[in-house]
Amino acid sequence: MSEVKFFYGGNVPLEMHKVRIVQKLDLVPIERRLEAIKEAGNNTFLLKNQDIYLDMLTDSGVNAMSDKQLAAMMESDDSYAGSASYTRLENKIKEIFGMEYFLPAHQGRACENIISQAYVKPGTIVPMNYHFTTTKAHITLNGGTVEELIIDEGLKTTSDYPFKGNMDVEKLRALIAKHGPEKIAFVRIETGTNLIGGQPHSLENMREVKKVCDEYGIMLVLDASLLADNLYFIKKREEACKDMSIREITRAIAELSDIIYFSARKLGCARGGGICTNNKDVYMKLRELVTLYEGFLTYGGMSIREIEAIAVGLEETMDENMINQGPQFIAYMCEKLKEHGIPVITPPGGLGCHLNAMEFVDHIPQSQYPAGALASALYLVSGVRGMERGTISEQRNEDGSEHFANMELLRLALPRRVFTLSQVEYAVDRIRWLYENRKLIGGLSFVEEPKVLRFFFGKLEPVSDWQTKLVEKFKADFGDSL
Repeated sequence: MSEVKFFYGGNVPLEMHKVRIVQKLDLVPIERRLEAIKEAGNNTFLLKNQDIYLDMLTDSGVNAMSDKQLAAMMESDDSYAGSASYTRLENKIKEIFGMEYFLPAHQGRACENIISQAYVKPGTIVPMNYHFTTTKAHITLNGGTVEELIIDEGLKTTSDYPFKGNMDVEKLRALIAKHGPEKIAFVRIETGTNLIGGQPHSLENMREVKKVCDEYGIMLVLDASLLADNLYFIKKREEACKDMSIREITRAIAELSDIIYFSARKLGCARGGGICTNNKDVYMKLRELVTLYEGFLTYGGMSIREIEAIAVGLEETMDENMINQGPQFIAYMCEKLKEHGIPVITPPGGLGCHLNAMEFVDHIPQSQYPAGALASALYLVSGVRGMERGTISEQRNEDGSEHFANMELLRLALPRRVFTLSQVEYAVDRIRWLYENRKLIGGLSFVEEPKVLRFFFGKLEPVSDWQTKLVEKFKADFGDSL
């Protein structure tokens, strides 16, 4: 993969695009930020956009679209059935993935719902490299259980291992031997493993997993939502793939998958999703559920304009200069923070920069949700909205006790082609100040806790007056600065 170097040093990520449309942002005073985070119950999901300066909550549905995508949206064939827009997307799926059958859905979790309803039965098991929140919820709601088989290296917060998202093949063999292949609903691999810092899996690891699946007649299901980042890392980090094109790597991954599903809110930089397969029996089983839950087979809950945008976005994903911007910005931010001793997940993955809250606020016990507290504190001192990826994002055990997460992370997503380097530098500056004043940050406790996906809607309160003290210190150091 070619790189642009600066002759006089000081290399920075070089954007291979120009900005032609802008959206005004506001940085509200810290007094308003304190009010806003209280109103939101210290849950960054519940903040209003008008109170946010840099929205690093997610890369889902907030990536910048290209001029070609916007142009295609104006040429859409707006019909309920038989739309030419759908045909264009279907053909693009066949071209890129080599998959004969395609089923549209309104987003990734809709795909998870359909696949889980079709194949997860009470008592069945879904082994995976690591769970995602909605994935686990769909599987458990259908009576199944999730078994995480991530390699041991994947749970190390600091490492130089290039593919921390790999599945442990020996653990997979042991699980099948213990329960029998008939108890395995399917094996799931998640590209760009979200909850451990956007860490990729290798092509070689996927080949090894597929070999085991074929031995026992088990389907391999790929969550390709974060495929773009994973493709970049495979080409950059996997020696055997350095001379392969992005298109060739994509096809190699697809050939190993019995089912591919994705959120186009990430993959393709539009808003929708889809399921594809070469197995006609799988297609016939799933299409009834798509029609029931999503809509007719040629729109699947998406607008025709989004379908056009996805078709263009998938083609753009095959361009190295389009998919490298996200990982390069993330790596830049991580390296800047590391220079100041701030604990981040390494090596830098895709999706975003991940702060290690267990180390950042090591004085806060897990029972007081350190990643959630750090998210609240960072918003307060900067207007930057991140996402808690720790114990709050888990589900309680059946007996009501907390299921403590393996990691307590504050995810700072960098949506593709959205932020500038000056904005990244601002976030780094505020994080650095917060780290120097980290002992002022205290824990949180639930005051309103939904039973399912509590991180979306739950509300919490500080366990002390630490937010007031943090505001006082900010004003002492920054004066009248926003």
